[in-house]
Amino acid sequence: MGRVSKKRKEVLAKYDSNKAYTLVEACDLVKDITTTKFDASVDISVRLGVDPRKANQMIRGTVALPHGTGKDVKVLVLCTPDKEAEAKAAGADHVGLDDYITKIKGGWTDIDVIITMPSVMGKVGALGRVLGPRGLMPNPKTGTVTMDVAKAVEEVKAGKIDFKVDKFGNIHTSIGKASFDGQKLRENAMELISTLNKMKPSSAKGTYMRSIYLSSTMSPSIQIDAKSVVA
Repeated sequence: MGRVSKKRKEVLAKYDSNKAYTLVEACDLVKDITTTKFDASVDISVRLGVDPRKANQMIRGTVALPHGTGKDVKVLVLCTPDKEAEAKAAGADHVGLDDYITKIKGGWTDIDVIITMPSVMGKVGALGRVLGPRGLMPNPKTGTVTMDVAKAVEEVKAGKIDFKVDKFGNIHTSIGKASFDGQKLRENAMELISTLNKMKPSSAKGTYMRSIYLSSTMSPSIQIDAKSVVA
């Protein structure tokens, strides 16, 4: 068994791993048990009572976090020349088409989000093997395939995130930084939870929101009382 460091012992003494906390308590506590020297990301994991193998229970969508993620999101816009100026004006980090498609085919993926247009999806679709496993493939359902590329860029830069249930029924995403105050973390978390509640499939049986955990980079996870949040 590995040796537990002094810092880790101090962290473990600040909370009860067997207790389910309220969201307010958890958002304050996650800041208190974060010991990284950098501004750690705060993540939320929600286990849903759905079967992702069934098309009508595949939970996927987007949510605009009220306070953003605290992360400087790198956006690539793959578009026709007539859309390049508005994409750049909206704050896109990279704008172009053929040159970037060639770069991506060569293995370049130093971006967080790709936004494109329906008319060029034929070219972008050829990048599926590279972008798919990295979760970078544009999709109309997440608003990343659109004619209004400027609006899409602005929304992503302002804190719009996309989420997708994994094969085990879990949603995992970042909702901010440890430098955020507890209220901002709570409001971001509630926006995601509220969105997930609205997306509950009519075919899902039993408890929908089965468990919720909050954690930061390298911190232990904090269990949240799912029933109290849903109520």
